[in-house]
Amino acid sequence: MPELPEVETVRRGLAPVMEGVEITRAEVNRPDLRWPFPENMAARLMGQKVLGLRRRSKYILADLASGETLLVHLGMSGRMLISGDPLGQFVHKHPATEKHDHVVIHMANGARITFNDPRRFGAMDLLDTATADAHPLLAKLGPEPLGNAFNEAYLIAALKAKNTPIKSALLDQRIIAGLGNIYVCEALYRAHISPKCRAGQISDKRIATLVPIIREVIAEAIEAGGSSLRDFKQTSGELGYFQHRFDVYDREGHPCRSAGCTGVISRITQGGRSSFYCASCQR
Repeated sequence: MPELPEVETVRRGLAPVMEGVEITRAEVNRPDLRWPFPENMAARLMGQKVLGLRRRSKYILADLASGETLLVHLGMSGRMLISGDPLGQFVHKHPATEKHDHVVIHMANGARITFNDPRRFGAMDLLDTATADAHPLLAKLGPEPLGNAFNEAYLIAALKAKNTPIKSALLDQRIIAGLGNIYVCEALYRAHISPKCRAGQISDKRIATLVPIIREVIAEAIEAGGSSLRDFKQTSGELGYFQHRFDVYDREGHPCRSAGCTGVISRITQGGRSSFYCASCQR
C-alpha cells in the first residue's frame, strides 16, 4: 500500500495541473471501489474549481469551490495518472480508456487525471470541507511526521505506556499519521532499535532519536519520488526510486550495511506484516 511519501509524491504531481483549475467533466465508470462512490459524484465534481490539494496521512484531499472536498485513497494498487498536461512536463497524449480506469477527471486546461485501480481497494468520497477533519477516516489520526506537532516530547509521551512492540506502535495511525511498513523498518534500522522491543521499555533518549530519523527517512523518500515495489507509479507514470536505497526492507539474507557490523538482515512477522532488521546491531 502506498505510504506517506508515495501519496505526497502523487499530490505534488497533481497540484500544478489541478490547483486553481475547473473540472469540466468527470467520468465515474463503476458504482464503487472499496465502498460505494458518493451519490451523483460526477455531477457534483463538474464545473467545480479545485481551490487546493492537501494531504492528510495517506489521503489526498482536493478542496472544491462548492464547499466540498474530494477525498482520495489509493488503496493497494491505485494510481492517478496525468495525460495531456498543458504545462509541458509530460509527453503523454490521452490514452484509450483501460479496464481499470474507474474515475476520469477532465480539467479545463486540457489535462486529464485517471484513477486506475486493478485491485479496487482504493476509495473516493466527497466531504463537507468545513467539517472534513471530523470525518471518521481523519478524526483520530495522529500528527504528521513532518509537522511541528510531531516532536520528541510528544513521541516520548505517546509511547510511554505502550506494551506493544515499537514496530507496531509506530504503525498505529493514531500515534503517527502516514507511516507504513517500509519506512518504519528503515527508521528503526537507522536508530539501531529492534522492531521487537516493547515501546514503553525503550529509554526516552532512544525514543527521542527516532523523531529526526523518521523525518529524515520520509524526506529522503519524497525526494526520491517514493518507493515502487509492485504497483506504485508517479502521476507521470514514472517509478519511484527510494527502493534502491533500502537498508533493510526486502533485503532478507543480505549483509547489514552498518559500519563494522557482520550481521545479515532477518525477516520476522509482526501483526501479519514482515519486519526486516539486523539482529546484530538493532537491539
